[in-house]
Amino acid sequence: MNCRLHPQIKVVENDRGSFLLREIPLAILRVNGTLASLVKRLKENPEGACSKAEEKSLELLAARGFADRLPTPAAGDDALPLVSIIIPVKDRARELTRCLESLERLEYPRELREIIVVDDGSSDASAAVALGFGCRVVTTDAPGSGPAAARNRGVDVARGEILAFIDSDCTASPGWLRELLAGFVDPTLAAVGGLVDGMREAGALDRYEAVMSSLILGKRALTGSSGNDTFYLPSCNLLVRARAFRALDGFSPEMHVGEDVDLTWRLRDAGWRITYLPAGRIWHEHRSRFIPFLKRRFDYGTSEGSLNLLHPTRRKRMIIPPAPALSLLLVMAALLGGGLRCLIGALILTVGDALLQQRRLARQGINIDRITVLRARFRGTGSLAYYLGYHLLRYYAWLFICLAAVLPEAGILLISVAFLTGSIDYWVKRPGMNFALFLGFYLPEQLAYGAGVFAGCLNRKHFGSYRFIIGKSLAHI
Repeated sequence: MNCRLHPQIKVVENDRGSFLLREIPLAILRVNGTLASLVKRLKENPEGACSKAEEKSLELLAARGFADRLPTPAAGDDALPLVSIIIPVKDRARELTRCLESLERLEYPRELREIIVVDDGSSDASAAVALGFGCRVVTTDAPGSGPAAARNRGVDVARGEILAFIDSDCTASPGWLRELLAGFVDPTLAAVGGLVDGMREAGALDRYEAVMSSLILGKRALTGSSGNDTFYLPSCNLLVRARAFRALDGFSPEMHVGEDVDLTWRLRDAGWRITYLPAGRIWHEHRSRFIPFLKRRFDYGTSEGSLNLLHPTRRKRMIIPPAPALSLLLVMAALLGGGLRCLIGALILTVGDALLQQRRLARQGINIDRITVLRARFRGTGSLAYYLGYHLLRYYAWLFICLAAVLPEAGILLISVAFLTGSIDYWVKRPGMNFALFLGFYLPEQLAYGAGVFAGCLNRKHFGSYRFIIGKSLAHI
């Protein structure tokens, strides 16, 4: 694996140990001498790891945000595997035509790819379209079995070493396969997910989905292995080793949403690694009508109850440092009538905590100016406010709406939280629309997803989705 260190990373060494320091955003990681030496070497001459131990060290740095993973060079034609491209479809002849036309333009040898279209009981010409493109067409055991069962049926007849899943309402870039297959140079890697973009930008909802869809994982490479975090890969742009897929019996056929989350978590639990690469781009036709958009978000929410039952140890983790949390409580008290004194108290607490942090760092031989530490503390408090507020809005908004009928302060708090989280997402995501219109999609989306979570949990009689693990960060300040 190749990594590039962030240019502002510094190595601080003193009698207390070795530390990696990044000032913007401020983060500190204590490391052993071996890792400190590796960092120095990479700063002088950027290169990939030379041993398995160094690979693990670089993975640690990338996971903590001190380094970026670099794309692995694509293999030559003589080293390329046979790939089975599997597309589930039901009543999407037009979309399937567009998808297959894009696959015709793949920069990948035709003799090393096969396309399998799985018809899940279409009443239109989907099967005829697939046959017209020379694809192998198979059908599910029963019409309407769902995408998970359809993909499994395609794998039953697949010959490829690698299984490439794409949805019928997607189109692939010419470099789709080559760019993602480069990740499989790592023999412990079971699955690679790629970049998902919105297909259209004409409508406001198209532009909203292009930045807010859960299918979009961002611009940084991510890797997950053992552990209980919730990182997963969407199935609309997913490559999996066939032997790993078959060893786990593939997707859970009874799941109609969340099956990709379940599969990639099971792969990780079985000892495999999964990775996301901001490459291998596909374009997804998001739902551009308001009611279908909300229904889809509701459906996504219903999967949480099932996933929590299947994977009880994978729970949402919330980092809550004590001082910033107390500052936020004072701000909330001010919003609910506490007045200026609460705001002043929050400011004094944040400044005081920053000065104490600077003093603790100085005792460890790490000298950072007060302004940098203070800026980091305000940034950290703002981040905590966002994550707590987003969680409240997504999972507990309906409770606060009901409370507002008898306790107006609950409504004031909910409106404040929605404005805060919506403003941050709007500023970060840059959706190409005015803020009022953005909120017009943002708030109903959170309410629809939250209603789906409750419905799914109620159906399963299991409410584990509402629990999360509280911890505090030791590496970052």
